[in-house]
Amino acid sequence: VAYVRGELASPLDANFDRSLRASQRTIEQLKFAKVSEKQDALVATLVARNADDKRIEIRVESQGSNRATVKIRVGILGDESLSMTILDKIKANL
Repeated sequence: VAYVRGELASPLDANFDRSLRASQRTIEQLKFAKVSEKQDALVATLVARNADDKRIEIRVESQGSNRATVKIRVGILGDESLSMTILDKIKANL
């Protein structure tokens, strides 16, 4: 897990599809308002907003058959504690 320049990045021990579904479930469970979702075979970007209207971007990237990386950014400057909460929820949903 690395938090650099407002972005939290972490490897996940799951394939791309499972990681993406876990991220989608996390947005629903935390009751964030989903703004957009873009995806191809290797990368997906989910954009949502929380009750404070902060933009939350979750990016899932494939790293091979059973690995993925998730990158989380909250707002422009980042919010490490909220990013960690989101990451913990994604891992719980795997």
